[in-house]
Amino acid sequence: MRLTATNLAARRSGRRIFSGLSFTLGPGEALMVTGRNGAGKSTLLSLLAGRLKPDAGTIAVADVGEATLAECLHVVGHRDGLKSPLTAEENLVFARDLLGAPTASPRAALEELGLGHALKLPIAYLSAGQRRRVALARLLVCRRPLWLLDEPTAALDTASQAVLAGLMARHRAEGGLIVAATHQSLGLDDARDLRIDEALKPASPSADASSAASEVWW
Repeated sequence: MRLTATNLAARRSGRRIFSGLSFTLGPGEALMVTGRNGAGKSTLLSLLAGRLKPDAGTIAVADVGEATLAECLHVVGHRDGLKSPLTAEENLVFARDLLGAPTASPRAALEELGLGHALKLPIAYLSAGQRRRVALARLLVCRRPLWLLDEPTAALDTASQAVLAGLMARHRAEGGLIVAATHQSLGLDDARDLRIDEALKPASPSADASSAASEVWW
């Protein structure tokens, strides 16, 4: 799979929060999206996920056959997206059946994340860190090449962060792509960095589109 974003711009509540964002990711590559609060990190992930429409620019995928971008990605956002009355297993079964292309069983996915004992527990009984690990287990129950991760280490202890780093490394080794919005290191030293703080600064009246895009183009 190859993902290309060209001259993306986003507007929230009538305010342009970034513009001129361009990048290309190929198999096995990772992009760490950094910047201060409000710079537009989560907004960029929402654009890639199709939850928001860009104010300008395009997003395209290649080498995915007839699949759409939405059919190629997993999203783990700030909210865990889990149903509290359901067990960890039931949540993962639902995700697997909805998304298709099953790979690991719910039990195997939870065991990889150190939560095999929580298989039959309702989500409402779990701590914030445990809920986060159940949400991350969705990445394993079905195969999708693009992972969009928004602060994926939130609520995770050091041991769980190391497990996540291992899962991301394996995903990339298998040709997967990762775009992660983060305030801290994710253990991916060779990942490319896209910092979008500059997008918060008002452009000079004389600045043209090409100069704005050059701040973030590889």
